[in-house]
Amino acid sequence: MSETLLIIEDNPQNLYMMRFLLEKSGFTIIDAENGRIGIDMALKHKPKAILLDIQLPEMDGYAVAERLKTYPELSDIPIIAVTSYAMMGDRERILAAGAIGYIEKPIDPETFVSEIQRYL
Repeated sequence: MSETLLIIEDNPQNLYMMRFLLEKSGFTIIDAENGRIGIDMALKHKPKAILLDIQLPEMDGYAVAERLKTYPELSDIPIIAVTSYAMMGDRERILAAGAIGYIEKPIDPETFVSEIQRYL
């Protein structure tokens, strides 16, 4: 059985690329286009890890990460920020909100899957 990953990403092209690379490597992917749906999907499916964009509609990735960590049943699921939001201090801020990793976009197709695997 493959491991399930949740991708919370509102950009269809970014989602497609991540899904393609991860499914090709044997992962099962579920996705959400915004943080509210992402939290619901995480509670329902309890994925192995959550890949989280920071710039999202309705609630940003910081708020999503903080909310996810309030649920005891989700608190051990690693959150990996995958984002183009690379301003000074953003890495530290998302890590403080609950993420354990930070991958900048555009992702490198050659190393993306191995970067994700090291957090699992």
